[in-house]
Formats: sequence, structure tokens, C-alpha cells
Amino acid sequence: MTTFRTVAADRPLRLVQVGAGGMGRAWLRTITANPDVELVGLVDLDLDTARAALADAGLDGVEIGRSAAEVARATAADAVVNVTVPEAHLVVNREALEAGLPVLCEKPAAPTVAAATVQAAIAESAGELLMISQSRRFFPALRALRREVAALGTIGTVRTDFFKAPHFGGFREEMPHVLLVDMAIHAFDAARYVMDAEPVSVYCEEYNPEWSWYDGAANAVAVFEFDGGARYVYDGSWCAPGLETSWNGSWRVSAADGSAEWDGDGAPRVHRPDAGGPVVAEIDGSPQELAGSLAAFVTALRTGTAQENAARDNLRSLAMVEAAVRSAETGVRVRIEDVLAQARQDALAVTEREDVRALL
Repeated sequence: MTTFRTVAADRPLRLVQVGAGGMGRAWLRTITANPDVELVGLVDLDLDTARAALADAGLDGVEIGRSAAEVARATAADAVVNVTVPEAHLVVNREALEAGLPVLCEKPAAPTVAAATVQAAIAESAGELLMISQSRRFFPALRALRREVAALGTIGTVRTDFFKAPHFGGFREEMPHVLLVDMAIHAFDAARYVMDAEPVSVYCEEYNPEWSWYDGAANAVAVFEFDGGARYVYDGSWCAPGLETSWNGSWRVSAADGSAEWDGDGAPRVHRPDAGGPVVAEIDGSPQELAGSLAAFVTALRTGTAQENAARDNLRSLAMVEAAVRSAETGVRVRIEDVLAQARQDALAVTEREDVRALL
């Protein structure tokens, strides 16, 4: 099991946030609302953007700068929250980890599985936690669904239907594989969590309806085989006006001793043949989305207990996306292990540090 340095629990965790754009502002609100952490630094290449974000959040006395390591040294920070664009994650995470700072990084870990693999190895070499913020795992209803599914015996099929019609404008409407690359990782990661199993392979088809306002394929259907032979089916569209699902999708689980369903918003419902009707699952009041991700990061650093979203574990969620894209492009079934193996080879080709190469 990977070990990492812990932080004492006698005071709030001192955080430096990197990235002050739109998502950065959401994280500023999240950090400010958590009494277990304290924002001591904000990093952005544009210092005016950083100043404006702090002013809008009503924060003062926060160090700003362009380097995570330098701001962390100046503030005696304990950890970094990386809210930059995915292309910058490797650079920022490497700088922080090599400076002896654990990192909570926005998803996806990197644009490719290879880059994410390098980051995981750097974290392990440094003995620091690199956790990926798969924030949609932290819906209390999803966690209740996992709990109920565990009591239903062997899983046969899990299905997610995702139908939305957002008009984002900008880069998303020009992206290739837009649904798979920009959104599907949430559902893929949640499937691993709910099933408590790992994906083996995938066959995926993409297509773009004639009315789509996206350049790339806005629709995709993917069938994953999981350990033990269970199947996970993802059927999604980003150009489906009318009768839209939740942003979490609509879920159905079929297992040996019954079934469960979740509309993505309310409480899951469990159906057993002898129960006389559906039973509504109980949901706790645990923090959700970004707040849940931050709370899990703090708990990990206080206790030394690795979270399910540690960088090495998260590689398989990202590999599901890459494998689905590869299958859609080639028309053949793709093994997840083949994607991970290729990523390791690609990572070795660009890594010079011998300690990191040994971990790859």
C-alpha cells in the first residue's frame, strides 16, 4: 500500500490554491466554508485575476504569486489545491510534490493516461498524497446507492442514461469526442465506485445527430466488461433537448437479489422480489461535491488513510475514457490493461528521473 506524509490535526490545514478562474472561484468558496482549512495563498499566472477573485470572495491577507512552491514557502503552507486546466496539472503537481507538498487536483488528472501515470509515480517517489477531485463521487445519494447495491448480491448489469442539451459555446463545441472526454469520466468513475470492481474492456460507438451543435460526436454508447463478468452500459447525449436527465444521469442496477435505481438527484430506490414494493434508501448529511472532496483530502492527510481517489487508483477511471475513445475510433473492443500498459511505456519514454522510472 502506498504511504504518504500526514499533517498534524492541531490547527487548520494551510492551503495554497493554484488557479483563480471560474472553477478557482468555486474552490475559494469551498475552502472558505470549511473550518478545517485556511487559505494562505493564491497562485495564478495573471496576478490581477488572483486579486479580483480574492476581492470578490471578500478575502484579504492572502499571499499571491505565480509559483506554487514559492507561495507555499512564504506562507508555511501544508498542501496545494490545483485548479488549473488539465494541460497544466503535470507542471503544477510536480512543482508542489517536489517541494514536499501534498496536492488535491481537479479532475481529470491529466489530458492523457500517460501524463497521469507520471504524476502518480512522482507522488509516490516524493512520499506525498496526490488525490484527484472526482467530486461527483461525493453525493450522499450515490454513496447510499453503493451501500444498497453491496447488499444485493452478484451484479449483472449497471446502466447509466445521460441526456442533456447544454449550449456551452466556446471550446467544448469544437472538441472531438466531447461527451466522452469532457463528461463521461464522472459516470465511469462512479460506476467503479458503485460496483466496487474494476473495468476489463470496452466496446464504444460515437455518433453526432444531424441537429447537433457540436463539431465532435455528442452521443456515445459504451459497454464495459467488469471483473467477474458484470456489464456497465453508458448511453449518453449532449444534444438531447427535452426529457433531460440529472447531471448525474439516471442509474439502474440489476443484481442477483434485486435491483436498485437512482434518478441522479433524489434517494435511491431498492426493489427486492419479496419486499412488497420499493424501499427508499437513507441518505446521510455528509458534505457533497467539492466540499466532500476537500473533506476527504483533509481526512486523508490527518489520518494517513488513502482515499479511493488517490492518483494511482484514479488511473483506471481515466483509462476508461481513453479506451472508449480508442474503441470508437477503431471499431474494436479495447482492453483497459492494454491502455494502462501503453501509458506506462509512453510515460517511460518522457521520464528521465530514475526514481520515477523505477516506479513506472
